[in-house]
Amino acid sequence: MICTQVDENRLNHVQPKLAHLAQLIGNTHLVGVEFLYRGRPRVIYAKCEQWSLTGSIKDRMAFHILKTAYLEGAIGPADTIAEATSGNTGIAFAALGHALGHPVRIFMPDWMSLERTRIMESYGATVVPVSREQGGFLGSIRMTEELAAGGGVFLPRQFSNRANVEAHILSTGPEIWMQLSGEGLEPDAFVAGVGTGGTVMGVGTYLRGKNPKIRVYPVEPAESPTLSTGCKVGSHRIQGISDEFIPAIVDIAALDTPVAVSDGDSILMAQRLAACLGLGVGISSGCNFLAAVKVQDELGPDAVVVTVFSDDNKKYLSTGLLQEEPVRAGYLTPEIELTGIRVIPASRSFAGEDRAGLAGWPRAAQTATCSSGDGI
Repeated sequence: MICTQVDENRLNHVQPKLAHLAQLIGNTHLVGVEFLYRGRPRVIYAKCEQWSLTGSIKDRMAFHILKTAYLEGAIGPADTIAEATSGNTGIAFAALGHALGHPVRIFMPDWMSLERTRIMESYGATVVPVSREQGGFLGSIRMTEELAAGGGVFLPRQFSNRANVEAHILSTGPEIWMQLSGEGLEPDAFVAGVGTGGTVMGVGTYLRGKNPKIRVYPVEPAESPTLSTGCKVGSHRIQGISDEFIPAIVDIAALDTPVAVSDGDSILMAQRLAACLGLGVGISSGCNFLAAVKVQDELGPDAVVVTVFSDDNKKYLSTGLLQEEPVRAGYLTPEIELTGIRVIPASRSFAGEDRAGLAGWPRAAQTATCSSGDGI
């Protein structure tokens, strides 16, 4: 265990900032996407994370990791935040880190969209592109560790940090349960693409705590089935999921069978969600929706299946999302006719509570000054 002296003056300074930022993150609307599938009416429910602070679900994780680090004394007032990311996490840390007074340095594979880099830079972050020859994603992680060896650096370590999972146990999962409960519904399954795995593990943990029979399905690109094979296989165009390895926080044995979706089909569905329903979402959201349709096919057309629209479409303007995508045999999108949405508003009870989890500062921090050897 690594114990660090907590600076109460620093905590008192940062507490109001965290409290205000918390009100801009999460507590998103749930939408029932209504559609015809092979001529029969159906509904899939999706959390609209594109409406969070920086436009993605990663705001939840980044906020909770930083809050936890402050409470545990794992981050110093002048520390640089350094993280390896495929984009959305880096954007979240760039925004939140600078809002809290930290320099931010992001290491990212150089094949990610240009918009991701520009958005991070707009928040003040330094972005270091990492080529395939330098190791790609695994090389990015190695470079953060090398930087931290010099001191004065906080590493969120999103792929192994338990606070990533906790963020969704404490927020996304309860929000889904409460929003559906308000409609007299209970989820039969939750479906989500795996980048770090925090969303599927955290939401799945919470929902199964409510009902152990709820199915929890991870999603992967058909072109790169890392979860199914246990190693990097092939390449794909769904940025943000299947990042070359299975993250440490993912317990494959605790999840149901991975669902594979083609990247081309995902692009077509993301395009259709924007053009038909006005939901400007990214490629992984199209992937999640199609995976949810597949799961609903397995469980029955009336099954209550929930997923997430992970981010907005503004990070993909230079990618295949805005190009004409050919329809191939076996794609589901051509068989789906989107007909409308029904909005289930964000929960007022979540909006009114201590969503930052800061009640009792600095007293609470006095009992939370030890972190494990992984840096958190």
